[in-house]
Amino acid sequence: MGYLICGKCKSYYELQPGESSKDFSSDCDCGGKIRYIKNLDIVDPRWKQITIRKKSTKGEILKNKMESVLSLQNLKSRLSDFWNKCLYRFQNSQNWDNNNYYDVGTNPINSIKNELNFGNIRWTLVIPVIVAITLILAFAPSILTLITFILLIALGYTFNNQIIGTKNAIIAGAISFLLGSLFSGSFLLIIPFTLLGAVNGAVCGWIGGYLKRKRNQ
Repeated sequence: MGYLICGKCKSYYELQPGESSKDFSSDCDCGGKIRYIKNLDIVDPRWKQITIRKKSTKGEILKNKMESVLSLQNLKSRLSDFWNKCLYRFQNSQNWDNNNYYDVGTNPINSIKNELNFGNIRWTLVIPVIVAITLILAFAPSILTLITFILLIALGYTFNNQIIGTKNAIIAGAISFLLGSLFSGSFLLIIPFTLLGAVNGAVCGWIGGYLKRKRNQ
């Protein structure tokens, strides 16, 4: 059978019939490491006998995880957190374009961070535009191409801030042209189509923001 010993706290555990050293944790409660020996002759008789905790079986680990995930309190907490996050993002989306400037000061790093920040993408408007343009490019690219530009201009027009409107149009254009190339089978043109969509989004979004700014003057 053998013994499990810990040299740090000077303790040992005698394995019982049917037990293996692999059934037990390799870490002692004192912080030391537990190792296996066949006999206790090398151990000081003053060492104390202890009980060492066994490892959790895979079934027990899986059961604990399932209980944690499926527990009613845990589920309520997760749903509540998810709802609060969605509500927070939706409320913020109403105010993303209310600022007519970026507060970047004189630090160019802050300016770059603001330009790369996707927190001011209004997905509630961008996603429908992406879906519409993707369907047009996939099923009627030649007939309704003009509508793609109108949609991107309209997207940029919905924002009070011209820069943010242009950014949203760039995202919508790039993603929709990417998906359009995939659905139409133009796999070799994915990168050029994506770049073309981003350029179209930038131009149309800027035009939409410009028209909105002129209208508000």
